[in-house]
Amino acid sequence: MTTSEKRNAQEDAMKMFSFAVFSKLEGAVTAGMIHLGDRLGLYSFLAENSNITSQELADGCGLHERWVREWAYNQAAAHLITSQTSEGGVVRFGLTDEAVAVLASPDHPAYGMGMFHRLPQTMQALQEMPECFRTGLGLDYDSHGPEGAVGIERSFEPWNQAFLLPIVIPAIHGLTKLLSEGASVIDIGCGAGGAAMLLAQAFPKSNFTGYDISQFALERAKDRQSEKQITNVKFIDPRVDPIVQDGSVDFVMTFDCIHDMTHPQEMMQTIRGALKDDGVWLLVDIKALDGLEQNMMHNPMASLMYGISILSCMSSAMSSPDGAGLGTLGFSSSRAKSMAVAAGFSHFEQLAIEHSVNAFYEIRP
Repeated sequence: MTTSEKRNAQEDAMKMFSFAVFSKLEGAVTAGMIHLGDRLGLYSFLAENSNITSQELADGCGLHERWVREWAYNQAAAHLITSQTSEGGVVRFGLTDEAVAVLASPDHPAYGMGMFHRLPQTMQALQEMPECFRTGLGLDYDSHGPEGAVGIERSFEPWNQAFLLPIVIPAIHGLTKLLSEGASVIDIGCGAGGAAMLLAQAFPKSNFTGYDISQFALERAKDRQSEKQITNVKFIDPRVDPIVQDGSVDFVMTFDCIHDMTHPQEMMQTIRGALKDDGVWLLVDIKALDGLEQNMMHNPMASLMYGISILSCMSSAMSSPDGAGLGTLGFSSSRAKSMAVAAGFSHFEQLAIEHSVNAFYEIRP
């Protein structure tokens, strides 16, 4: 290779690396615009009124046209909304059916606005991160404020509402019959209570207790329970009223929370102490593989998950000085199984349930 060719190759490599870096910045900025589109009702209006101008969009949402126009240009350039320019230069915007599902349909299982809802609170954690990196001590979920709890709720409940009853519960042998006849159920890390309340309404003979240490989540769960007037569910802070350890519980659920916990091994032992000898634990957690190389090879969202881990999941898991710090992709199937065995469980089975983010496990004593 000649000197000129080497120089050209170096310049091309520099351009490509710069593009890669600034494409990440583009993604971050556009994520902020997605948050605004959700918060201001822009996607909802577009879902009902396609092929409209920025003026019509602004008028429909009670907003200033110039700001809406620039937002729409960003979204069109990012290929999130559609745009068509007439011969006269008038630009009209709309949403594809897929965009309506992901951006503007809270009841659709593909709805994706939960993480964007809490984006400002998640990114605000950057202000605290230098100190976390120096001391090793992270931030708990309540550091994200009440909107953090709402964001988690909006992230996971659409899928649960669509699939928990018809797919997940029947996948566990004998569970539907058990819940129908009347069972003692606890939901650990219950958040805003969506899963517990959904099952409580479906199985009125069973009694449900949701446990969480997030005060914002518990307050929201109790408010929602009151609104729905569900009498066979209650929500508790386990630091005030500890999880029972008398082997009286038929069914335990944990959704996307074990990897966030400061002491996950101890929690698994607590779950074993709560369960009857013929009880069952449904463990739902992030679909992770063993080690960086495997996660990079098989998970196209690995970089996102490692970053969210720092800002949220691992931070929570290290919010006490002796926190385990598993992290978002640190709780693989093999690790979950070995920890379950160490906690006294003998049966560990991954269920054949498809989910873009989560893995589902049936665990028994």
